[in-house]
Amino acid sequence: MSLVVVVGGALSACSRSHPYPQTITVITDPSPANLDPRVGTDASSERIDELIFDSLVRKDEHLDLRPWVAARWETPDPRTYVFHLHPGIRFHDGRPLTARDVKWTIDSMSNGTVISSKAATTSYQHIDSIEARDDQTVVFHMKEPDSGLLWNLSDAAMGIVPYGSDKSFNLHPIGSGPFKLVRNEQDNEVLLERNDDYWTEKPKVERVRFAIVPDATTRALELRKGSADIEINSITADTVRSLRAEPTLVIEQAPGTSVQYLGFNLRDPVLSDIRVRQALAYAVDINPIIHYLWRDTVRPADSVLPQQHWAYDAELRPYPHDPQRARELLAEAGYSTAPGHRIHLVMKTSTEEASRLIAVILQQQFREVGVDLEIRTFEFATFYSDVVRGAYQMYTLRWVGGSNQDPEIFEYIFDSKSFAPRRANRSYYSNPQVDVWIEQARSELDQNRRKELYARIQQQVLRDLPSLNLFSLDNVIVHTRRVRNVSNDLTGNFDFLRQAEITQ
Repeated sequence: MSLVVVVGGALSACSRSHPYPQTITVITDPSPANLDPRVGTDASSERIDELIFDSLVRKDEHLDLRPWVAARWETPDPRTYVFHLHPGIRFHDGRPLTARDVKWTIDSMSNGTVISSKAATTSYQHIDSIEARDDQTVVFHMKEPDSGLLWNLSDAAMGIVPYGSDKSFNLHPIGSGPFKLVRNEQDNEVLLERNDDYWTEKPKVERVRFAIVPDATTRALELRKGSADIEINSITADTVRSLRAEPTLVIEQAPGTSVQYLGFNLRDPVLSDIRVRQALAYAVDINPIIHYLWRDTVRPADSVLPQQHWAYDAELRPYPHDPQRARELLAEAGYSTAPGHRIHLVMKTSTEEASRLIAVILQQQFREVGVDLEIRTFEFATFYSDVVRGAYQMYTLRWVGGSNQDPEIFEYIFDSKSFAPRRANRSYYSNPQVDVWIEQARSELDQNRRKELYARIQQQVLRDLPSLNLFSLDNVIVHTRRVRNVSNDLTGNFDFLRQAEITQ
């Protein structure tokens, strides 16, 4: 409530004039770490890079993959991908984009030209060699079948750079995308201008300015006084609620992909019992978290994949809120609700306010079924270090950005070869049947068959509960009425800037 009063008082005399008449100003934080798309893997870098660079393929509204720079492709055998490029595409400096540039983009990450975390992960590890057959044809030869290759050649995962781009490329990045970089000032702004020679539909707006504004209260002030136009997912749910009454602003809310989850340590002697984990799932009532903590800007989640994803299993049935069933399972596991005999668990969380409040609500709900939950709060670096090295019983974190937009995440977080700290199986979950399905799905190129395998994985993981998915966060865009045609994309990126217009 105090925020609403302060904001309202501060804005009574503010001017509605915009300091950049032909420019859309987007509030963001933090600054992009590196605008070389081969190197920058933080959310700010990837989202801005999607406007500067093109990829071979692009994700649609169901996170399925469609042609882009690659007009079409075929797989003559499971280890060969042949991509045919659109003719006439040029980089911002006028050079034609050819198969040689695509080959260099990937090769430069593996040959040491640039130091990229993508080369050290699974993104391109199954590529044997890349052949630029001619200017418009590039062939990927694989060591083994890899259904995730196309995803790793899509927007956010890949941006095509000119042949010869070296480690200094991030100082003056040149792409072929709808916008060109004008300047990048650390902790201040990133300015883009329209690429008037873009090979497909050109943006409507002349320039886009990304203003780096670290403080959430200041972001709200900038929007209400009209000196900024757009923010996405960068202000609190309570602030969004207060801004709904502001006549100069529009709020666009739609499903997103980020998922908050509760992690269990399956090496812990208490939580290794599936009955205890299932009892905790039955004890959770997600509705108070959705309505009172997040002000209806989140939705229940039963899979790490968003419900709009092509691989999501619509047959999943989440655990209902059933305190009696929770007590029965705890009794079967040998625990009592009597004083001195109750189960005691410790949940670690970061100092981030929303995570702490989630822990407090869960503490109350678990107490109702006979579980005493102790909450221990740490600065994020310490908290995350404990999670990665398995020094916890329970914790809560969030899958964000593109991490859970590709079903290959099942290998990353559930395969028994992916135990932390090497990868993100932080629960130390091991199910041989799930491992088999994961391997089959990675090697299977038929999407219908892959969907069947991913459905089996989701069903089994929901039963085994190495982690409990709590809710998925909506993408919430707040923008001024000065801007129109702002569409809310499932991925929460800046793709809407390709169609957005200034009305005055």
